[in-house]
Amino acid sequence: EVQLVESGGGLVQAGGSLRLSCLVSGLSFDDYTIGWFRQAPGKEREGVSCLSSSDGSTYYADFVKDRFTISSDNAKNTVYLQMNSLKPEDTAVYYCAADYFGSTWYVDHNDYDYWGQGTQVTVSS
Repeated sequence: EVQLVESGGGLVQAGGSLRLSCLVSGLSFDDYTIGWFRQAPGKEREGVSCLSSSDGSTYYADFVKDRFTISSDNAKNTVYLQMNSLKPEDTAVYYCAADYFGSTWYVDHNDYDYWGQGTQVTVSS
């Protein structure tokens, strides 16, 4: 059974930091691109970042460049999203997802096959 489990969300003040983790099991980790997405109330799900577990290439949406960093520990089948300089508009449920040999030229939720349950990130002003 494929499982993706997010952790690390919480409440933080604007300007603060959080690190999200995505623990992946039940699939060949090195064959997948892991993406991070977010969905705020009343808004569509949007792609934040992704990382190819096979070659380490990454992609960031413009609105998180220079603030968020995606990384992985392949030995632990875990992908991280380090979020710095958080803004109230970053408030959302954050999801990780897996795409078989997915592209890192962009991140589109329609391409992803497996999803976690999400973790809430709330940034207060």
